[in-house]
Amino acid sequence: MPSCPECDTALNIEIDEVEEGDVIACEECGTEYEVVGVEPLELARIEEGLEEEEDLLTEDEEE
Repeated sequence: MPSCPECDTALNIEIDEVEEGDVIACEECGTEYEVVGVEPLELARIEEGLEEEEDLLTEDEEE
């Protein structure tokens, strides 16, 4: 069973029931991960605020 890189808590994931694009959240620290691969299981941390920063850069460039 994979563990959360942030807090080392075991992530409760049914490997045969997840699909690419699913979002998994750590029950202990709340960090969210997107499933980017299922065989083998690969998770990518979802960065909060990243979209807002990209929007701000786009708005600044337009001025």
